Amino acid sequence: MEIATQRSVMVSEMLPEHYPQIKEIYQLGIATNNATFETKAPDWEEWDQKHMVTCRFVALTEDARVAGWAALTPVSGRCVYRGVAEDSVYIHPDFKGKGIGKLLLQALVQASEEAGIWTLQAGILVENVASIKLHEQCGFRVVGVRERLGQLHGQWRDTCLMERRSTTVGL
Repeated sequence: MEIATQRSVMVSEMLPEHYPQIKEIYQLGIATNNATFETKAPDWEEWDQKHMVTCRFVALTEDARVAGWAALTPVSGRCVYRGVAEDSVYIHPDFKGKGIGKLLLQALVQASEEAGIWTLQAGILVENVASIKLHEQCGFRVVGVRERLGQLHGQWRDTCLMERRSTTVGL
């Protein structure tokens, strides 16, 4: 199912067969040391288990190459937080700066509201200025900076906590 297009990129639902390319993009993000606290990408089964079944997208080129992906993870198993999820958006380095991240995040926001999500949050390493700006462009606000939230390769790192509150869900 086509969701949105931009130039020669189409945003569509993520399928399990996309995962080898998704994993590669995730691993490239991990290698920057500014995308996540994770140090290796999981196998499909582990990744699939952690992420919501709905709200998973890929940006596909005309030749079916995955240029980027976006997905949601529930923040808690407690029922009071059923409408709160954390987003992940990763773009292959070959496609950065082309508006694909914005296209994916906009699709994720729309689908999240259709799924009854009232709050999206993002924990972004403070050095990842591009991701912070992307989230601001898509209606997220900075809640604050969480200092020394976790260690990556023995170094304490700060994260920018951002959130987007739905204007249609949970009112």
